[in-house]
Amino acid sequence: MANVVDTKLYDILGVSPSATENELKKAYRKLAKEYHPDKNPNAGDKFKEISFAYEVLTNPEKKELYDRYGEQGLREGGGGGAGMEDIFSHIFGGGLFGFMGGQSSRSRNGGRRRGEDMVHPLKVSLEDLYNGKTTKLQISKNVLCSACNGQGGKTGAVQKCGTCRGRGMRIMIRQLAPGMVQQMQTVCNDCSGEGEVISERDRCKQCEGRKVSKEVKVLEVHVDKGMKHGQKITFSGEADQSPNTEPGDIILVLQEKEHEEFRRDGNDLHMSQTIGLVEALCGFQLTLTHLDGRHLLIKYPAGKVIEPGSVRIVHGEGMPQYRNPFEKGDLYIKFDVRFPDNGWISTEKLTFYDFSAYIFVLVYFQGSSGNQRREAYNDSSDEEGGPHGPGVQCTHQ
Repeated sequence: MANVVDTKLYDILGVSPSATENELKKAYRKLAKEYHPDKNPNAGDKFKEISFAYEVLTNPEKKELYDRYGEQGLREGGGGGAGMEDIFSHIFGGGLFGFMGGQSSRSRNGGRRRGEDMVHPLKVSLEDLYNGKTTKLQISKNVLCSACNGQGGKTGAVQKCGTCRGRGMRIMIRQLAPGMVQQMQTVCNDCSGEGEVISERDRCKQCEGRKVSKEVKVLEVHVDKGMKHGQKITFSGEADQSPNTEPGDIILVLQEKEHEEFRRDGNDLHMSQTIGLVEALCGFQLTLTHLDGRHLLIKYPAGKVIEPGSVRIVHGEGMPQYRNPFEKGDLYIKFDVRFPDNGWISTEKLTFYDFSAYIFVLVYFQGSSGNQRREAYNDSSDEEGGPHGPGVQCTHQ
């Protein structure tokens, strides 16, 4: 007989420690037919034990560890893999990974296990981010039942689930072929993953044994000036409650809605403004309504031509800086110049500008270059004018 320190796994298969691989396979096939869940629903965990023993004893490394050190060797060597923790505990007693030093979230955090965070998007306008805003948000969340103090029933009514042994999960093993099994982890149906069960007669009437009930919570949300798209607002400990668990956080993620006129880039604002050809040549003044309702008077003097696509900067009229709202970025205005459809500019429109600007337009369109000059102004006595009478026509040299 082989020199081994533990024979439990050999006993499960009904073979001696000196059994060959063929003998192990033969024993496994015989027992698998007898105790497979599909053929023997009352087999309980017997098929899991058989599969576990066969997996260890047909793996040279695991078999050597088990033969030399027994249960201790499998624990330290991680025998069976993460999916076999439950059956390992059933055969030898004690959790495989608890022995190996694995820690739950409770022990790692030095306190209660922490629940999951609740993340919600919060749509805000560009005006909200510019001016700041306080709003109320209504959410529904779980809170500990006040009738049973989160126990789910009478004191002592809660029992560990016998099906999953309190783990909330079950390990399902299916045989795919001789010597080949598939392990699946599923939520325990008997306790719905809670690991605990309460008899119906002892359940709390208010929460029906769920330990929590729904509550509507109203949060006061402060959107500060200068906040950005994607920025988060956190309410610590306001997420769902559950027994023996520290509540997570409610996290609101700002989602900036598209603005019709302005586009944000960091702390700067960008916009487009369409002007006519006369304004581009003769100067103009226009009024813009800003995000806070103020009216900005934008002036541009005559004599400085604005080319199509050119950009002008208004300093200090961009977005306020977050937590420093008195410092602001800049406003960038891109000018689109609208040319006359038929190349004519009405003299009626030019009367809005002073005489010097009118002369500037004439000279510009006449275009002088050295000794070359081409008259663009047409007198009504010589030629028929444009659609609005005598006017200025764009010419190309």
